[in-house]
Amino acid sequence: MNGPEIERLIQLLGRLPGLGPRSARRAALHLLKKRETLMQPLGAALADAARAVRACSICGNLDTIDPCSICSDRRRDAGLICVVEDVGDLWAMERGRIFSGRYHVLGGSLSALDGIGPEELNIGNLVMRVAAGGIREVIMATNATVDGQTTAHYLAERLAEHDVPLTRLAHGVPVGGELDWLDDGTLATAFKARRAL
Repeated sequence: MNGPEIERLIQLLGRLPGLGPRSARRAALHLLKKRETLMQPLGAALADAARAVRACSICGNLDTIDPCSICSDRRRDAGLICVVEDVGDLWAMERGRIFSGRYHVLGGSLSALDGIGPEELNIGNLVMRVAAGGIREVIMATNATVDGQTTAHYLAERLAEHDVPLTRLAHGVPVGGELDWLDDGTLATAFKARRAL
């Protein structure tokens, strides 16, 4: 129905998270209609990002400089490391502007089903950072999934020989949440993590 160039564009757009085949077709059509104002600048931006962006050699964040702007910011507390699974998690933490330390991006989580073991993740670099000293706390901000919990426990075991406090982000009732909308696991976790008023 379409030329090979259009079909390739649709197929590539369909690989993006959140875009199925129909959404990819709509996005492709929109890009083609706005060729000069959207498609060409987007293509240039993609080419620039592909050329300039790289992973930070210290934490694994994506940036155009190495070390990244977070690791090279002297105003940030180098004694606090927040461990996240992916760069998207780091961006979410930064969006909230609630953490002024540094990060460590694992590049995923341990998953026996997907064949992801410790060797596939950025764990060795984290252990070296902690072993080098000067770290006062490591905050585990892995996802509240089975794989995220497994990863946090594995990291706790790997870092146990170093005298550094390990903490975990709290889980439970979200701000503005209503109890009747929460799942059983969230409610159970909230009850276990309750604290005094």
